[in-house]
Amino acid sequence: MQAEISFIGLFLQASLLVKFVMLALLSLSIMSWAVILQRRKLLTGARSKSQRFEDKFWSGVDLNRLYKELSARPEGNTGLESLFVTGFKEYSRLTKLNGRVPDAVMDGTSRAMRVTLSREMEKLETHLPLLATIGSTSPYIGLFGTVWGIMNSFIALGAVENATLAMVAPGIAEALIATAMGLFAAIPAVIGYNRFSTQVDKLEMAYANFMEEFSSILHRQAYSEKDEA
Repeated sequence: MQAEISFIGLFLQASLLVKFVMLALLSLSIMSWAVILQRRKLLTGARSKSQRFEDKFWSGVDLNRLYKELSARPEGNTGLESLFVTGFKEYSRLTKLNGRVPDAVMDGTSRAMRVTLSREMEKLETHLPLLATIGSTSPYIGLFGTVWGIMNSFIALGAVENATLAMVAPGIAEALIATAMGLFAAIPAVIGYNRFSTQVDKLEMAYANFMEEFSSILHRQAYSEKDEA
């Protein structure tokens, strides 16, 4: 009796379609946890790097020296570092070409930083739609397996003259496992998606705020260089 109500026992007794549904849900669960762990590591690192860079940027460091230091990194830059490097590089290039037209310099610099911001956000949002899809579809996939399993149980029950609860209970139990597995796959995916989406929104706001503040610094510098000229 103990073997009959075990998960493995019910899985082995289930119909082929219900087995396929269970395996599909198990695969989706493993996939969602892999995404959750990977996104958690990436977003935690992005927040930490952004905080360190902001502390360094606002410490009064020379921007030319900071740009050279970041540009020399062989591994490249991400987050705020990437915004800064892109903005400062474009500002320096346009200043040489249009030094007497600060508005043109700032328009080009802002445009370059917006493109970089879009790319950085795309990196942070990678795989989040997958979590949303798993969270929204897994319960329905599990419900489909449950409905199919219960339907088969009642069809088999209709062919028996003297039906008892002991005859129908195992079939219903094995069918309900599909719904349980659907919820098991969906709940972590939904929680992970909501949490990571909030973190991405906060990072996007931090990136946008830095971009505005950095643009203001470059704007003042552009007009001061024009007045000196």
